[in-house]
Amino acid sequence: MTDILMPKATAVWMVDNTSLTFEQIADFCGLHPLEVRGIADGDVARDIRGVDPITGGQLTREELDKAQADSNYRMKAVVSRHAELLKSAKPAPKYTPVSRRQDRPDAIMWFVKNHPEVTDAQISKLLGTTKATIETVRNRTHWNSANIKAVDPVTLGLVGQLALDELVKKAADKKAKDDAKRGGATLQAVDAPVEDAEPEFVPEERERRGAEPTAESVFGSRD
Repeated sequence: MTDILMPKATAVWMVDNTSLTFEQIADFCGLHPLEVRGIADGDVARDIRGVDPITGGQLTREELDKAQADSNYRMKAVVSRHAELLKSAKPAPKYTPVSRRQDRPDAIMWFVKNHPEVTDAQISKLLGTTKATIETVRNRTHWNSANIKAVDPVTLGLVGQLALDELVKKAADKKAKDDAKRGGATLQAVDAPVEDAEPEFVPEERERRGAEPTAESVFGSRD
């Protein structure tokens, strides 16, 4: 059976305009046969106006004729373009069983101890938790802090190994860039001149005399 738009309104029209059995109408509209009987008796859908499924493009005339000729025949609805448009394209949120929800604090503690470079926002997105919970685990103010232990989120089955590796690498690269920006401005070149340095000492050259010294000039005359 294909879901149709306005099933009760369609059932009202079929009760009033066809010779279909309650079972045939119920099968096509996704209702219970007793509910269709209530529509026929005026106890159900009293204020609902009937809607023609043929005009609405949800049923062909050939299908209706086959069903009216054979009470055992079950009609096949035409897939409605409107029904497809009404379907939500957003995927349903990932469901975590109650029995495994307590694993999240253990995974958070693993990040806190082993990868402090990973931000709270990244942890929150990966594990499906909140920043407030991460903060309580980090500060040991979580209601179950006594039982929380650091466990790899892959081991716990909360994330895949590839997703974890990609997150850790991304966080590490960002931290390296931030450290380079902070440390690069304070580094000084080895060959840079030092201000106010003392001048290099160079001994003065001895004055050269014009002639070689003699014994008389050194020891003096006997006279």
